[in-house]
Amino acid sequence: MSATDQGDHVGRWWRPIDDGRIECYLCPRYCKLQDGQRAFCFVRQRKGDEIVLTTYGRSSGFCIDPIEKKPLNHFYPGTPVLSFGTAGCNLGCKFCQNWDVSKARELDRLQAAATPEAIADAALEAGCTSVAYTYNDPVIFAEYAIDTARACRERGIKNVAVTAGYITHEARGEFFEYMDAANVDLKAFDQDFYRTLTYSDLHKVLETIKWLHDETEVWFEITTLLIPGHNDSVEEIDQQCAWILDNLGDEVPLHFSAFHPDYKMMDVPRTPASTLGRARQQALAAGLKHVYTGNVSDAAGQSSYCAGCGALVIERDGYTIGSFGLGGGACSACGKPMSGRFAAAKGAWGSRRLPILV
Repeated sequence: MSATDQGDHVGRWWRPIDDGRIECYLCPRYCKLQDGQRAFCFVRQRKGDEIVLTTYGRSSGFCIDPIEKKPLNHFYPGTPVLSFGTAGCNLGCKFCQNWDVSKARELDRLQAAATPEAIADAALEAGCTSVAYTYNDPVIFAEYAIDTARACRERGIKNVAVTAGYITHEARGEFFEYMDAANVDLKAFDQDFYRTLTYSDLHKVLETIKWLHDETEVWFEITTLLIPGHNDSVEEIDQQCAWILDNLGDEVPLHFSAFHPDYKMMDVPRTPASTLGRARQQALAAGLKHVYTGNVSDAAGQSSYCAGCGALVIERDGYTIGSFGLGGGACSACGKPMSGRFAAAKGAWGSRRLPILV
């Protein structure tokens, strides 16, 4: 049977197994499907003798954002990024901040249809430096993301994956081959948290992060959403920072972001700004050089400092760039190169969020 329905696209990363089912090996769930059955992510479905992606070419909408919103602070600061997502997710986070998209089971929410070439053309026409695959995890719409990323590269546009990193070793090479940068959502540093609150596996995510560092040229940053009473303890943050130092070094940017009550965790309070500040100071004391706070007003905690002399090199207030002390990607004060990807000058997009039609 061929995939002919609107939105259906023959998927990759599947194989028949002996009991007559088809196994999807895109993510570590390895869903095994009977005809007509959908995978955990909901958007990958067996139809006849193949698995299809049911959301190919369909989006929940397009918006031009500042790159710092992804968040990426060391990837062409101040530049605009065309952002889009689809529906569904391969995690089951009870605290999801984008649950209306990621948990969607009604594909008619996806009103914006666009080919990969149309998205790349729109990004080029709008003057975007990059396109971000975000809002829900691009791993589950990998075929659409890869085809779009190819079209973007042909036009000189960068590609950004905003992902939880829950992807198999068999699929990650092809997926990240087309990505120039990623923000990986490290949701906690505790296996029980991952198991009970996300229905996934911490160790698989750590494998992806270490692989990105060891085996690719993808620039990546890490974000942890701190949830009061669940993943914000001094001990857990110390363990997370120690792992990062041991496996990734001291210059991988780490973002601590504030939780707000949402989805199935409406009874948990908003993260106090003081918790983010304490976590940031912990990480800096542990030896990490670039640690940020997010979803709060904290200019000092959102600005970038030289890992050598400590000078302020990128001043930020929210998503707005102030002073820019980089020359050729190096600190103007001492000459030490700044880890990341930088243009000769800061971008001028500012904090605007601009929905567009593609």
